[in-house]
Parts: sequence; structure tokens; C-alpha cells
Amino acid sequence: MTSLRLFLQVARTCSFSETARAANLSQPALSRTIKLLEEDLGVRLFDRNSRNVMLTTAGAALVPIVERLTADFDLAFRELDQTFSGERGRVVVGALPSIAADFLPRAIACFLAERRQVEVIVRENLSGGLLQNLQDRSIDLSITIPPGGTAPIRFEPMFEDEYLLVCRPEDLELIPDPAPWRVFEQFPFIAMEPRSSVRMMTESVFAAAGIRTDARFECVQLATVGGLIGEGLGISLLPRSTLPLMAIGKQIAWRKTEAPVASRTIGMCTLADRTLAPAAEAFRQLVLAMAVDTKF
Repeated sequence: MTSLRLFLQVARTCSFSETARAANLSQPALSRTIKLLEEDLGVRLFDRNSRNVMLTTAGAALVPIVERLTADFDLAFRELDQTFSGERGRVVVGALPSIAADFLPRAIACFLAERRQVEVIVRENLSGGLLQNLQDRSIDLSITIPPGGTAPIRFEPMFEDEYLLVCRPEDLELIPDPAPWRVFEQFPFIAMEPRSSVRMMTESVFAAAGIRTDARFECVQLATVGGLIGEGLGISLLPRSTLPLMAIGKQIAWRKTEAPVASRTIGMCTLADRTLAPAAEAFRQLVLAMAVDTKF
């Protein structure tokens, strides 16, 4: 590509000496470069004497071809440089539904304000599904709870998501503040589905507190939980981050619980043996920085 650029410059200036000065080369070195190019192509590109340099017919035919080649080359490397700097590319991020509904959109908006040419794709899933997606490399990173098992996953804590007793506003007068754990034995309990990380945590917390409660309803969607609570059909124990997903026209309220206070750690999961693309790495760093100031 260097020899083609030098050819183009000589063709434009019709001067070996001027081109040599602009390229910071000696004139003999430039002449050798052009001679080698002519030998490679098997044609003479310039007619020259002591006073004039003129393109041959072959040289004139080569000029527009080299102009297209150098323009395409420069464009390709500009795009490649943008990719290497994280200004272009694609990020596939997985997240728990509660994170994907509130925190993640804010992070994406902040990220795309500076990197408009990056494509961001969101995959919502439960914690187990996110772990599988990560191992399958169908997502670059995920925002979820700490992974279990021995998979080579790097987990970077972001914030604590406190569990709250969620009820109707009119139920608050019947529930002390903070709420004793025995309240969950006094009201019908509305649970998330058994596979969810929220459900696994509530069962763990109830066991630690010595509480026995049977789920009156098991729900896949948090909006369904909010609807059931709003109709007075029971109470639930949910992470604070899930509350916005239950705002479906029904009024809900919450109480903190007495000790042992429950919370889940939300963090960033990436494969320990995978180097993220620059755009994905830039997104990871922004999310971790934003999490420092995030409070639910």
C-alpha cells in the first residue's frame, strides 16, 4: 500500500523530488520504490527525463484504481480503529428482569450517548439461564446474582438489593415497622416461580428465620405479583429492585423486615477466560462505575 500511495503522489505532482520531500524519503529511494512497482506490474508507469515526469497510458489507467483502493483501505482502517477503541461494535448483555427494567436502560442510555455506533442487545433471563447463556457465549456479560458451582465465571459485585415485605397500603396499619417474620405466617403468601432466584432466596430466608409458609400463588411475572397484592390476595417478600415492575395501576406498599435482614448481591458476570471486545469492555466499565452510585 505504501508503494501505491507514493505512485499516486508522483502522479498528482508530476515530480519525484517534491514527492520525496513530502514523504521524507531520498529521491533514489523513491525511484527504487516506483521501479519495483513497475516490475511487479510488468508495465512502465512514468515517462521521465531531466525536466518532466509524465504518466504513461498504463499509469493513467492505474490512477483511479489506486484512488479507490486507498480510499477503501483508509475507510476500513478508520472503522477498525473505531472498533478497537470501542466506538463501534456490538454488546450483548443479559440481565435479570428486574435489572433489565430499570437500572440497565439507564446504563444503556448513558453508554449510547457517547458511543452511538455501538449496537446493544438485551437478553432477559432468570439467573440459571443467564449463566448458561454466558457459558454458551450467546451473551458477552450478564448482570445477575453470584453464580454457583465451579464454572470459570468472574463475578464483580455492584450493589446490595434488600428484600422487603410488599403489601397493599391499607395493610401497613396491621404490620409493625420493621415487619416481624411471623407476619408471613399470618397473611397469604404470593411467591415467584420455584426456578427464580427470588424464590430461592425467600425460601432460604424463611428457613433461617424459622418461618413455614405455603405459597397461595406462584407467579412467573412480577406484574402478576403486583396485581394479586393490589387486590388484597396476599403479601410477598421481594427485592427492592423489583418494585418498579409491579407498578401496573395497583397501589403497593412495603415494610423493611426485622433481623435477619435479607438481601441479594447483584453484580457483573463475565467468562474468566474470555477477552471482551472493546465495546463490551467499555460497557462493563461504565456499568460498574454507575453501580457505585446506585441505590434502590
